[in-house]
Amino acid sequence: MNAIEQIVIITELKATGKKEVLRELAAAAVEQHPGLELEGLCAILEEREELGSTGIGDGVAIPHGKVPELAEMVMVFGRSTQGIPFAAQDGRPVHLFFLLLAPAASSTPYLGRLAELARFLRDHQIRARLQQAESREELARILRDEGQEGNHEQG
Repeated sequence: MNAIEQIVIITELKATGKKEVLRELAAAAVEQHPGLELEGLCAILEEREELGSTGIGDGVAIPHGKVPELAEMVMVFGRSTQGIPFAAQDGRPVHLFFLLLAPAASSTPYLGRLAELARFLRDHQIRARLQQAESREELARILRDEGQEGNHEQG
């Protein structure tokens, strides 16, 4: 996952519902990229969720959207140890959230990044390590090191 230079990390999400978690993730993106507008970003994410949940199962969701104001991709990682109901494909609560925002004109890199994230998160050992990490630094290390390796077991 080295193509995205900065990943914003929320060690423990405060949200308890789907709209709340989308807003919390979006707010973290806005904080790092002040040119973004929170309400507009939330609307983009909610519209995408209406097409179908981005909860891919196994406790993972990858909310995503294209944002006209962006010049480069932005990623926010958020974790909920309690789990958040998110209408995931397997019906289970989501613990690991990867918000991916891309420039409106970006198609191929954006779709490639979504596919890369999905492959990365199929590895049950990586998911377990992300859930058990005790600090922001440990989360950042896992995301950096594991995201660059490319060989991930499914499970």
